[in-house]
Amino acid sequence: MIRGFEPVNVVSDSHSGAADILSQRVPAYVEKMLEGRKASHGYSLEDAATMVAIVEQLIFDSENAVLETSYSHLMHSHSESLNRDSVAKLIEAYLVHWMMGDDEQGVRLLMSNKTILQNSFPQWKALAAFADGQIKALEFDRQQRPRRGRGFDTLSQRFTFDDAHEIVGGITKSFASFWESECVAMKDSLVAMDTDFNGRVPLSMFYGKGMGDEWRFAESEAYLRELGALDESSVWKGKQVIIPNYLQAASNCIVSTPHYLVCCEAECEGFLSEIEAAVGAPMAASRDIMLVVGNMSSVTSSLNHDESPQLEGALVAQLERLAVAHGGKVPLHSRLFSQWLHYVFPRECPFPHKAGTAAATRPTEFGGAYLATKDEMNQHAQNAISDAAASERGTTEELPSQWSEEQELFADYGMDDLSAPWGGPGGGSCMLLGLFVLAAALFAYWNIAVGLKEVSIFRHVSDSSEKMLKSHMV
Repeated sequence: MIRGFEPVNVVSDSHSGAADILSQRVPAYVEKMLEGRKASHGYSLEDAATMVAIVEQLIFDSENAVLETSYSHLMHSHSESLNRDSVAKLIEAYLVHWMMGDDEQGVRLLMSNKTILQNSFPQWKALAAFADGQIKALEFDRQQRPRRGRGFDTLSQRFTFDDAHEIVGGITKSFASFWESECVAMKDSLVAMDTDFNGRVPLSMFYGKGMGDEWRFAESEAYLRELGALDESSVWKGKQVIIPNYLQAASNCIVSTPHYLVCCEAECEGFLSEIEAAVGAPMAASRDIMLVVGNMSSVTSSLNHDESPQLEGALVAQLERLAVAHGGKVPLHSRLFSQWLHYVFPRECPFPHKAGTAAATRPTEFGGAYLATKDEMNQHAQNAISDAAASERGTTEELPSQWSEEQELFADYGMDDLSAPWGGPGGGSCMLLGLFVLAAALFAYWNIAVGLKEVSIFRHVSDSSEKMLKSHMV
């Protein structure tokens, strides 16, 4: 999740929504490309690909600062080499700095006491083994493809600062896949408590699990509300934790840096991509969407529980109403369609709150009250029985209580049909937002297609884009 591109981020004419790392590292590029002439005249596919290339390279380069901090604790200068044990300690130190972000006090505490470190990260042994695997991968690569002038280092198992940077680059690109098993386990625990199959867990059961054998599920009620993971709309069912919103919330991001977060996979992106590929347009008729969605399966967990969506009743009516409101077709990149997808796939697709309602706030940003106290958790857990009875009474609701009719478009549909309800004189003001939607989609496809295996992405950018990039970087 790139800072500035968060799904809950508010983007408008007064705030371009550029990734923070772009604004900080290449302000000239932001000024010329994102706030200049192109902002009102539109962007090409090449422009969007160029932005993706810049952001990816800047993120890779940003690891230098974290690595240098860790490196300085072991060596005096970058010219000194490390032995096998030292590089292992360096990479472990890097992991702590990387995952703790700007919490310097926490980093010092964890680095000074291995016991506290292992207790703070329940999967620390697995993390250390993962890091060691990246070191072994570099060793294997050096043996298979000897590097000029580095034969002695390979034979004696010596490592330079550049070697360490290559190792952490591999960690950055593959860490999300490694950590996804933890996300699946967390989802399994939540799904097991979702007795109504609506993608929600009563807050009482959520805290009851957190007080038991589960080391997660301890965020305070106020923090869950800030993250957009709390549904307080049902009188019968009371307060509930929304499973996909909680899974993708900043509180569950294992890595938190100033420029990006490493979080659980956004499963709904796969559903939306399949719909986009099938209809081949930014808008589609409701019947075409239902035909595509009806053939999808929802992999709700790793428990082999595959379900096909039940498209009937209120869900069909709401999609048809959405199409009528937009001239006969449904805009795929809109809040109401995202809301419809949430109720079709309630355990995979997050509920889309209105822009500015929720925030990707990290625990350290929220403050000390991000965790619920034992008394608060116990008080909610005692209500589990009464909540279960209320849930039984509330199952007859035709339309979910959290359903909202407030629309927001994530792209500029006014360019296609200015007579539509979303068009008008201000239609072009959404053009900049359209670039970020396209850039976000390219990031998703890039991750899926090539797994971010190639660091030197700039080599694949066209000559004209490369010249433009170099001039802006200078």
